[in-house]
Amino acid sequence: MKFIGIDHPAVAADDVENLADWYCNVFGYEKWFRHRNVEPDKPVWMLRAPDNTLLEIMPKDETIRQSRTTWTPGWSHLAFRVENIEESITFLDAKGIVWGGAVINAIGGGKVRNAFDCEGNMIQILERINL
Repeated sequence: MKFIGIDHPAVAADDVENLADWYCNVFGYEKWFRHRNVEPDKPVWMLRAPDNTLLEIMPKDETIRQSRTTWTPGWSHLAFRVENIEESITFLDAKGIVWGGAVINAIGGGKVRNAFDCEGNMIQILERINL
């Protein structure tokens, strides 16, 4: 048996349609598959990125959202690889992105900047060098 990589991360959303639209508009995902068997009023979207990686947007339960930092236990953030971090910052500024700090050195090389999606989930843009 051989593991070949991560198929998809998933994020539980306050508003599945709005968050799915945000990732499509900001990061160029497309709505690839919609699943409705959970409950009719709770759709799940599987989004596909230009490189065919997937992102699942599903409805949240009634658990209260906890505040998070990069170092909070559990899954922390979703990092998007970009070719040029400065061009990506300019593009995302035009989309009204909320930044969570300045550009810093990335672990393993490159540059990274934290931000938040439209529901406050932590994301990053990351430019790698020599990878």
